[in-house]
Amino acid sequence: MRRVRVKICGITRTEDALKAVEFGADALGFIFYKNSPRYVSPETVRNIIHCLPPFVTTVGVFVNEQPSVIEETIETTGIDVVQLHGEEPPEFCARWQKVIKALRIKKMADLELLHRYRVSAYLLDTYSPDKPGGTGERFDWDIAVKANRLGIIILAGGLTPDNVIEAVEKVKPYAVDVSSGVEAEKGIKDYDKLKRFIENAKSVMIDS
Repeated sequence: MRRVRVKICGITRTEDALKAVEFGADALGFIFYKNSPRYVSPETVRNIIHCLPPFVTTVGVFVNEQPSVIEETIETTGIDVVQLHGEEPPEFCARWQKVIKALRIKKMADLELLHRYRVSAYLLDTYSPDKPGGTGERFDWDIAVKANRLGIIILAGGLTPDNVIEAVEKVKPYAVDVSSGVEAEKGIKDYDKLKRFIENAKSVMIDS
């Protein structure tokens, strides 16, 4: 038996990062995509990571970024994991040791995309024709259940403190990822939602 891991994404402030860790978050996500309202600079992330206790995984989110920029950001910030949220091809993803490939899945047949990538984990997010992620719209959990057979799955898309228990019970993912579902406003976390989300997610025991 195990508990799901929880990643809190869209962190922009040290105080939000520390609260997330205090409440039991396993990983924190920082968005380096400049068109996102949750964009945060590498220098700010470096300062936030410096304040974190050990054993918290830090993830940098990139969208169709140049490899040199990703490398420079890793060096500046010290992030542990690269999350690629654009149209990056499989060979691009193979450049780094720890990579999460985010895939916007519209229908069951789209799961064939997972076979193309050899990465540490797949993040399944709700399909949007004009946004690379962070839509706040709920992902089709039936598709996620099937995806579980194909690799390590991180479930995202429309998760909230009120539906995360149902999501974990149904999908049994490796981890859940939330950003807008625990916000007071874009880029700023609501601590009540944050605490309830993490507690609810981790209240479910999953068969290994």
